[in-house]
Formats: sequence, C-alpha cells, structure tokens
Amino acid sequence: MTYLEFFKDKKVTLMGLGLLGRGVGDAEFLAQCGATVLATDLKSAAELAPSVDYLKKKYVNIIFRLGSHEMEDFTNCDMVIKAAGVPIDSPFIGAARNKGIPIYMTGALFAQFARAEGVKLVGITGTRGKSTIAHMVYHALEKAGKRAILGGNVRGRSTLAKIAEVKAGDIAVLELDSWQLQGFGDLKLSPEIAIFSNLMPDHQNYYPDMQSYFSDKTNIYRNQKKDDFLFVEASAERLVADTRPPSPPVVPPPIPLEWKLAIMGEHNRINAALAAAALRVLGLTEDEIRTGVESFEGVEGRFQMVREIDGVKIINDNNATTPAATLAALSSVPLEKTVLILGGSDKGLDMRDILEKAGMCKAVVLIAGTGTDRIAKDLPHAVMAETLEDAVHSARGKAAQGDVILFSPAFASFGMFKNEYDRNDQFLKLIHAL
Repeated sequence: MTYLEFFKDKKVTLMGLGLLGRGVGDAEFLAQCGATVLATDLKSAAELAPSVDYLKKKYVNIIFRLGSHEMEDFTNCDMVIKAAGVPIDSPFIGAARNKGIPIYMTGALFAQFARAEGVKLVGITGTRGKSTIAHMVYHALEKAGKRAILGGNVRGRSTLAKIAEVKAGDIAVLELDSWQLQGFGDLKLSPEIAIFSNLMPDHQNYYPDMQSYFSDKTNIYRNQKKDDFLFVEASAERLVADTRPPSPPVVPPPIPLEWKLAIMGEHNRINAALAAAALRVLGLTEDEIRTGVESFEGVEGRFQMVREIDGVKIINDNNATTPAATLAALSSVPLEKTVLILGGSDKGLDMRDILEKAGMCKAVVLIAGTGTDRIAKDLPHAVMAETLEDAVHSARGKAAQGDVILFSPAFASFGMFKNEYDRNDQFLKLIHAL
C-alpha cells in the first residue's frame, strides 16, 4: 500500500499541533493526501494562532479541537497520530487502543514508507550527541554528493511530509529521541544503521524510572537484522550488549589526531567517531569522511561558538537541558574563566555534580524556573536574573578579556519561554545585539 492509499479518505486525529512547524507540516501533508484531519492540542486557539491561521486559510479538510482533548475524537476515527511527549498513561490513547484504533508516530510512519521505497535508514539516539551526530552524517553525505534526507527531531521540519520526496537509493538520516522511538517499537521497526551515543539521566519528569527511558531508546536496534549495524559510545556498550541486540554493538575507533574539527570539545570527537563509522558502511571513502566531519560547523544551540566580544567568547549551549549535558560543556572550558548562565524548569534530576562544578566557575548567573528554585540556596554567590536579558548583561559585566560566557541551562525551558527553541532564539538575539 502506498502512503497516499494509506491516508486517503481516512479520519485522522492528530494529537499535538504546536508552534514548531512539525505538527503544522504533518497536518498539511495529511490533508494533501486526502485525509480528514482533526487537530487537537491542549494549547488554546489564541496560543496556537500562527499554526491555526495558516492551516485554516488553505485546507477545509482540517478541523480543530483546541484547549482540551475530547474522548470521542480518539474513539471515532480511523487512526491517531500522536506527537512526542504525549503522557505514557494518556487516557485518550488508552481509549483508542481499547477500541482497536491504531496509534502511530510520524517518524516511524516515514521510516516504514521510505524503506518500502528503497531508502536506507540511519537512526541516531542517545541522551547527548544525537543532534550533532545526525547533522554531521547528513552534512558529510551531502558533501560527498549523496542523496540524503535529514529528519526526526529536527526543528520546524515535518519528517512525515518528506515521504513524497524520497527515491530508491536515498539515505534518510533520522535523529530519534526516546518518544519518537516509541513509534518505532509499535511498528517493530529499526534502522539498518543505528547509533546509540550514550545514556544519562533525563526526562524523569516523564518516565517512571531510567529503565523505562532506556527501554524506549532500545527500539532503535531491537528489530534490526543480524547483518545490520549498531555503533555505540564506549560508555553504553555493556548496557546495550546486555539487552542482546540482533546486531552486536560496536565501539568505533577514535578519529585520527590529525583530523581537525571545526566544533569544539572532546565530546565532539567522540561524536565524530560515531558519525565516521556510519559513513564508512554507507560507502564513503576516508577522504570523503574526513572532509565531511572537518567541515561540519555544528548545530545551533549545541556548544555553539556565537561571538567573541572584547576577547570574551560567548558559547550557546541552549540545548543542554540536563545536568549531564552542562557537565559535558563545562569539561570543555576553563572553569576559573567561565561565567555560567544556568537555570530553568525542573526535570527531577540529580544536580549535585553541577553544583560542584558551578561553584568552581568564575561566576554564575541564574535564570528563573522551578529547577533554579531548587538549587539557588546552594549557590549563594550566584546572581539571580529576572529575565534572560538581565542574565546576559549580568554575565557580560562579570566577564573580562580571555573569559568565556557559557549559556548552558541544565534545565528545561518551560515557564519563561514558549519552548526550547524560543529560549535559543531569544539568547541569540540578545548576543547579536551586544
């Protein structure tokens, strides 16, 4: 069955519209395929106005249920497509399952239809590094003249809509978080080439325990075949091997010392080694791999060198939403010369190591949030900023020539910002205005 036949004339409940562009792209694609789409989101019509206004102008076969979910929308449809982060125990998803209505996720649907068209799948997951590795693999493939598609957890991009673009022989590079991998598990599908970077505490405000979080991650390799490929970071090798994957985990060798990366940090050399391993089995030569990884300039918001002002380097590590991520950033800068901007919404993670390292920094500036409230008393010399703008100016005032301003929040963005990308954009705007 083609994707057009799969969606045409179906009643589809799309759970989660959002403002990031992915939900809008999914709704638009489904409507173009001839489905009747009911888009439902807990956010109100006013909060989602840009998304709703765009779709209403173009499609009469998209209707909206906003500000709440209604049970009938999940029990009176042909399928439900759920967004990442829908609660594990959602009563609406439970009701759909009880009625025998199939539940899908867009990344997994794309992978299923793309594979049927003869596309090779490369999947990358892990708590840290997956975005950098995915973008690096994609960049190197493009540099080498290969037809490649980048999808999964990519800002503003509907992976589902890319089904219409694929051709036999293409390579789809998919950044997959634990939520998206739930959909792969449902379809009993894993990429032919899987990369598992690492496992660190995260999303403990969503999962009941680390085992549940890890279990979703294992869907990236659980349904591989014996002749598929599974590359892992050394720290995850034993953990992955104990789950007896069909394809044994392989820790790739380090990239040669003479390879000079454009992106900073020892952790990025580990990321590059994982990317290089995938590129080798995809048929690139060593020269093509080296050219690709050396010319890769990084991903916005991931230990990104933004500007140097009066001898002060400013690094945007906005996507560090866990203590482990911020610790990785702090390991790549001189602490005694670092002004750290930290704080945000709590995810229920252990902050003891962060507090120790933050105490060794030249200065710490805290931005508001429930997580910040939990740690503020343990950082008595930190400056509390009312807004991100205040935080940037406070950090600038404490930094001298030769210092580093590191924006690495270690917490989620909820509360002060619409989402993680809004926090990133506000920070960059402030830095470019200095």
